[in-house]
Amino acid sequence: MSSIFKRRSIRRFTDERVSDEKIESLLKAAMQAPSACNQQAWEFIVVSKPEDKLAISQMHDYAKPAEKASHLIVTIGNLNEAKIHRMIEQDLGACNENILLQATHEGLGAVWLGFHPIEDRTLRLKEYLNIPDHCIPFSVICVGYPAHESEVKLRYDESKVHFDRY
Repeated sequence: MSSIFKRRSIRRFTDERVSDEKIESLLKAAMQAPSACNQQAWEFIVVSKPEDKLAISQMHDYAKPAEKASHLIVTIGNLNEAKIHRMIEQDLGACNENILLQATHEGLGAVWLGFHPIEDRTLRLKEYLNIPDHCIPFSVICVGYPAHESEVKLRYDESKVHFDRY
């Protein structure tokens, strides 16, 4: 549970490269996520080339952290593999959270950049990375070693909890 309470969105990274073993650990965590009917209709592109990270960082105003991250993990929903298409976004959301929590566990920083469902963002990413039409680029997760310590604030708000009825 400590990773849940330590996790923060990290947008600035050091120049230190994340090892292939740690990236694989993040991907293993991603694939442990629950999915509707166990469809596991996800795929991933790991991006590490500076020119590709720069290009992705310029795809929308909030994508700037991509340029300086060690790696980017693009999460993709494969509609040909999905048994229940309308659940793929929930599956990928759980998958993304697993990556973020594992990154914290590994001593890394990470931030989830939203692409889907904003059409112009997803089209740019799809074209740039040659993602086939039957696949949805859902997000880009920037991963690296944090360039700063970030204060953790507990977010529990008892006023938002209801029992039995609203």
